[in-house]
Amino acid sequence: MRPLLLALTLLPFAATAHDDHDHGSLGKHEHGVAQVNVALDGTTLELELDSPAMNLVGFEHAATSAADKATVASTQALLKKPLQLFDIPAAANCNLTSAELESPLFGDTGAKHDDDGDHDGPHHADIHAHYQFTCSTPKALASLDFAPLFKRFPATQKVQVQMIGPRGQQGIELTPSNTVLTF
Repeated sequence: MRPLLLALTLLPFAATAHDDHDHGSLGKHEHGVAQVNVALDGTTLELELDSPAMNLVGFEHAATSAADKATVASTQALLKKPLQLFDIPAAANCNLTSAELESPLFGDTGAKHDDDGDHDGPHHADIHAHYQFTCSTPKALASLDFAPLFKRFPATQKVQVQMIGPRGQQGIELTPSNTVLTF
């Protein structure tokens, strides 16, 4: 299944970011914009979310204050529960089989760090999440609603989606007023 998501990362996004900071494997780092790759192959559904930390926690610096640490911890806990972020049709009977998170803000939990020692420029912290589900009735997976993601993270104004599914590849840009990805 990983090769499907890798293929998606090589596709151009439906909408391009307007920021000059190329950061992360899924697209450019632009506040308010997240990228999601979706792949449905047989009974396996995979979602990959890549977002600037600003969209999800409200900042990109290392959490030092108690309030910032609490915000990072609560966001990390929420990101481990993708069914609270993506509305997957119940009829598809999808069960989460794995959830992996990466971010410099999460400390030593497999995050990718930039430890070159030079602090000569803006540092952009991204949050990357990878989810895998097994769906016993994948034909019932006609759509995926991103409304809960927009509601829980209102700083996210656009989600650029690339998908490989039963009808091939497609790209779409979702917004708080257009939240449904149709398979």
